[in-house]
Amino acid sequence: MNPRELVDHALTLLLEKDMAGFAGLWAEDGELEFPFAAAGYPERIRGRAAIADYLRDYPNILDVREIPEKAVHETADPEVIILEFAAAGLVVATARPYRMRYIAVITARDGAIRNYRDYWSPLAAAGIMGGADALTAAFTGGRDA
Repeated sequence: MNPRELVDHALTLLLEKDMAGFAGLWAEDGELEFPFAAAGYPERIRGRAAIADYLRDYPNILDVREIPEKAVHETADPEVIILEFAAAGLVVATARPYRMRYIAVITARDGAIRNYRDYWSPLAAAGIMGGADALTAAFTGGRDA
């Protein structure tokens, strides 16, 4: 898969709540980074297994039902693509509406994600989740970041 196909497939898996399949798109030693991570939230997750563990419970936290906006930008580097998108659905714990915008800078090689830098707003996410502590607890399960 080329990077654009990989992104399309990743969003389909997200909507299908197939987190094992989603994590399986990473290279064995791939990375997931959160450059704007809030305090207590992981800044980097290394390795497909660790990414799978991190993402495993995502559908129990956020019920993503649609991707109402998506723009894919190719770069001068054929292995790097920039994805702008919005995800919408519900916060599972509260049934409150969820809508968040993201920008991801994705490096893919040989049909696998090598690096996924996820730029999202911790302030917006905390507001949606019911506060910074609720956001951190939801995604870290109380584990140290």
